[in-house]
Amino acid sequence: MRDVETLLEALPYIREFHGSTVVIKYGGAAMIDEELREEFARDVVLLKYVGMNPVVVHGGGPEITKYMERLGMKVEFVGGLRVSDEATVEVAKMVLVGKENKDIVLRLNRHGQSSVGLCGDDGSLFQVSTHLGAGDRDIGFVGKIERVDAGVLNHIAEDYIPVIASVGADASGQSHNVNADEAAGAVAQALQAEKVVFLTDVEGWLDTDGELISQASAVDVRESIGDVQGGMLPKLEACLTAIENGVGAAHIVDGRKPHSLLLELFTNSGIGTKIRLWK
Repeated sequence: MRDVETLLEALPYIREFHGSTVVIKYGGAAMIDEELREEFARDVVLLKYVGMNPVVVHGGGPEITKYMERLGMKVEFVGGLRVSDEATVEVAKMVLVGKENKDIVLRLNRHGQSSVGLCGDDGSLFQVSTHLGAGDRDIGFVGKIERVDAGVLNHIAEDYIPVIASVGADASGQSHNVNADEAAGAVAQALQAEKVVFLTDVEGWLDTDGELISQASAVDVRESIGDVQGGMLPKLEACLTAIENGVGAAHIVDGRKPHSLLLELFTNSGIGTKIRLWK
């Protein structure tokens, strides 16, 4: 009966979101733990089977850090963004495009849905400029997305699940490392997605007492964002940009929990933080 009740609870959401686009930022522990990697692939395939149009945007920060440390390279973050010289960008492209992207594509294919791997360079999908860090600090070749070619993604998404690695190039062809949260928000905005979901390594957005904020408005985020630090900052900024530019809702959920994507989208209570323009 519990399984039947779960299916019945999910039914209205499946009906409501049928035909809608959902952009999923995939990263953190969900990309490291082998069982979670498999569960994520199955969950995304299920979204496609029930009539939604999932688009995956992924990072790979822990893997990039691991390879940099092996090579004796300095690892530094400013305001949640990785300081990226040319060597760092080269490692990021190697890890994100050559390794992580292909692994995600293969898993989705194996679970029954054809997918296509992309990065911001493909079809000039991302046009970027150089991002300045906090206090206008020079953080190297970190890309700020100026434009996403939605036509490229819409064409591919007709038949496949797009899987996008978060790198891109500027007008001169210089490669940049792009924060995956920012990339997911920009993709969701360009596609006018119904939802953008950020998988992270915490329960969601937490208040100053460490308690989960289950729902919030754009006003709530703007009032509090000055006190936010670390990796949550680019997530909240991406949420704001998305919902203030046509995306229906943004969600921050705990990717360490199995099936967190489905639990957030298809249950009444959800498990993370849901941010909308208005509560």
